Amino acid sequence: MHKTSGRWKLGFVLALSTAMLWGVLPIALKIALKSIDPYTVTWYRFASSGLILAIVLGITGGLPVVRQFDRRTWVLLAIGFIGLTGNYVLYIVALVHTSPTITQTVAQLGPMLLLFGGLVVFKEQFSGLQWFGFAVLMAGLVLFFHDRLLELRHLSGDLGLGVALLVSAAFIWAAYGLAQKRLLRTLGPQQILLILYAAAAIVLIPTSAPGSIRHAGTLQLWMLAFCCLNTLVAYGAFAEGLKHWEVSRFGAVLATAPLFTVAGMWIIGRFAPTLVVAERLNGLSMLGTLLVVGGSITCASARR
Repeated sequence: MHKTSGRWKLGFVLALSTAMLWGVLPIALKIALKSIDPYTVTWYRFASSGLILAIVLGITGGLPVVRQFDRRTWVLLAIGFIGLTGNYVLYIVALVHTSPTITQTVAQLGPMLLLFGGLVVFKEQFSGLQWFGFAVLMAGLVLFFHDRLLELRHLSGDLGLGVALLVSAAFIWAAYGLAQKRLLRTLGPQQILLILYAAAAIVLIPTSAPGSIRHAGTLQLWMLAFCCLNTLVAYGAFAEGLKHWEVSRFGAVLATAPLFTVAGMWIIGRFAPTLVVAERLNGLSMLGTLLVVGGSITCASARR
């Protein structure tokens, strides 16, 4: 079993950095999607991150030695590949049907599922107060959708379909996170990501159209570049952070991402309202968002 380094302060900083980057990511993606299709955006995110990582690891002598992989490593890499690639695709397709705020709020099921996976796979402990935090998080999701619960029953509508895709994305993302944690016993975090990025970029070639960005607007191109950089930095921090902090605590901190999404949408709504249609949140919906974050923080801090 992989042992954390015990440098929890570094783990916390990396987790919070990841949460901030993931919080603003759906806003940038939503803008890029105005003139670039979801599969092309996803291909560029994987391809650019994989290329940069390959160059950096090549210079530093850190490229993975594939011929030394055993069967267990290949199985874990396959799980990680399916989880990460599937999450990217489902997430961005869901974003087409919903708003950034909805997307990021529902996506917080991923860190919670990762937390539960840590209980089963890594035998981490879960206190009664943490169970209370999880209950608060679920109550927050219900409050967030309190005026649209009936819409969630119909997959034919944008909201129902989008949320269903996001729930599926959360499950397979948790599988990726657990596989990543287990792989850290034999591979470095950036080596794992390089393999997953390269495999995803190859698999997504038939569904993408890289040349189509010639017809994209300047703002969309800048947002695409930001999304690519976001992928490299955020997942690099995520992978590195798992070396220093427990899965349960790390995953709980990631659940603060909706706060950064709400803040970003508020700023856009105030200064550039035509960029992205802001989600109209009433008092109960905002309370739901706060409960989602508060429940996650309870899960993270209850064991201290």
